[in-house]
Order: sequence, then structure tokens, then C-alpha cells
Amino acid sequence: MEKIILVDENDQVIGSEEKMKAHENGGKLHRAFSIFIFNNKGEMLIQLRSVKKYHFGGLWTNACCSHPNEGENLEEAVIRKLNQEFGFTTGLKELFSFTYKATDKNTSLTEHEFDHVFIGEFNGVPQPYPEEIDDFKWIFIQDLENEIEAHPENFTPWFKIIMEKLISFNPLLELDRAKN
Repeated sequence: MEKIILVDENDQVIGSEEKMKAHENGGKLHRAFSIFIFNNKGEMLIQLRSVKKYHFGGLWTNACCSHPNEGENLEEAVIRKLNQEFGFTTGLKELFSFTYKATDKNTSLTEHEFDHVFIGEFNGVPQPYPEEIDDFKWIFIQDLENEIEAHPENFTPWFKIIMEKLISFNPLLELDRAKN
């Protein structure tokens, strides 16, 4: 049974909960992370979540998002999960964190997360894990913004929130800073 970390509004650990239970009945606030990957052309890697996912399946989102397991720190969790989902590892830098709450209308499961947002660069060929990812693509930010504006229903709630925040950070400049 996979347990995730419950936190307060300041990201202080207050306990743990079985993953599915943490998403039921309006959701319990828990620690999470979202990883954004760019290549050296300036394109962002996005994935189409598997329709088999327990919530928000069949929607486009960032390269990887998940939860650290009970007893696991964020740095270990982001490396583990990115490798599990896309078959590669790369250096990652945390940009910011925020809290949000969103309920999947199809499953009634709720994400209530204190989400840590990371960025990294990868220039190889991703190897997506089919249980997690139905499709992926590299896309320029401007094209992605146009797609989100035209069809917001095709994207996960957290991804749309992060995209608004991420643009103000200029992620490609942040990647250059992380290398130095």
C-alpha cells in the first residue's frame, strides 16, 4: 500500500495516508511535485496521461507529476518518478511551490496538493511507460499556450495553473542559471 505525505499549509509534515484515501472525500492536503522538461530547442515535453490513471486520465499535462512516498524526500522522489515515467534522469531545479485543489468530475477524486515545481533539460529520446503515459510530444511554449486557450478542457487543472506562473519565470533562463 503506497502512502503519501500529508502536510499543513506551510508544507510541514502532519502524517501520512494511503494514496487513494488521500484523494477521496474532498482530498487531504499532501506533498506533491510537478516536473517540467525542456530541450535545447526551447520546446517543453508534455504527456497525455493514460486513460487508466485513477484520476484526470486522458488529459495533457507536464512531463511528470506525482507524490513523494512516506519517508522519501523530494530530491529522491523527482528522480525516481521521472525515470519511471519517461526512462531518463536529468538535473532538476525547484522553481516555486503553491497549493491548489481540483476535483475530477469523472471520478470524484480530488487533488489537494502542496505542489513543488521543478524544471530540467533533456535532449534525448524519452521512453514513456505505457501504464502512465498514452502519448507525449515536444511543443514550444507559445504553441502550448494557444492550445490551452483554445481547448482548456484537454489539460489537467494543475498544469494550467503552473503554466500561468511558469511564464513569469522564463524557464529557459532559469535552466541557464542552473547550469552555472
